[in-house]
Amino acid sequence: MSAVKKSIVVEQLRKAQLLQLLSKGNRMDGRGPLDYRPITVETHVIEKAEGSARVTIGNTQVIAGVKVDLGDPFPDTPDKGLLIVNAEVLPLASPYAEPGPPDEDAIELARVVDRGVRESQMLNLSELALLPGKRVYAVFVDVSVLNVDGNLFDTTSYAVVAALATTRMPGYTVVNGEVKKTGETPPLPIQTIPVSVTMARIGDVIIVDPTSEEEAVMDARITLTSDGRGNLCAGQKGQSGTLTFEHVMFAAQTSRAKGEEIRELLRKGVGSAKV
Repeated sequence: MSAVKKSIVVEQLRKAQLLQLLSKGNRMDGRGPLDYRPITVETHVIEKAEGSARVTIGNTQVIAGVKVDLGDPFPDTPDKGLLIVNAEVLPLASPYAEPGPPDEDAIELARVVDRGVRESQMLNLSELALLPGKRVYAVFVDVSVLNVDGNLFDTTSYAVVAALATTRMPGYTVVNGEVKKTGETPPLPIQTIPVSVTMARIGDVIIVDPTSEEEAVMDARITLTSDGRGNLCAGQKGQSGTLTFEHVMFAAQTSRAKGEEIRELLRKGVGSAKV
């Protein structure tokens, strides 16, 4: 899944233009290096899902739906529920997206988002075990990318987080060793709101929320996720370019600072200030 068609000549010309602008603290769309595009969060957008959200960052748009069911626990975590995130880039999302099974980029997208949610301990998976070793809640999150214009990692992460935060799951209880429905729809056991911040290095400048044009010429990419206490809990480095120690430290500081801003936006979007 490639958002921008590769052309060495065009990339070199665009990169030279971007570097000239970045040397003055500007970007092609008028933003500063550490400015996000407008972010919108809508919840309850899929009627039949237990939870859902649509998030846009600029022109990038992602929708996430949550389905909660009963399942068997993983052998290595018999006392915890399941969390599974899948991502698909729809053919209409980009001129260069191809139909068929998820490619390596879509798989990486799902894994990075899953890791950020899981390692932040957003969900208390221990509370999702009904009969340890036998039956647990299984939380499936399906993501559809509706439009691609850069920074799919953050857009997808925010959609997944908002969908999970507003999910009402079918209630079950254990009676005499049997799992039975209660008829209630409690919320998921949410403990924190994780926020990922994706940054790109172009030349020696670090920018947040890269567009498709900027991603086409970036030297390296890094996504860092923080929890509600500002702790960095997950990260992913992309592209073949390197990042110096100074780059990584700057990225970590930026992730914490921007994470707090976006976390407040997500809390307002999901209508909850509890986490």
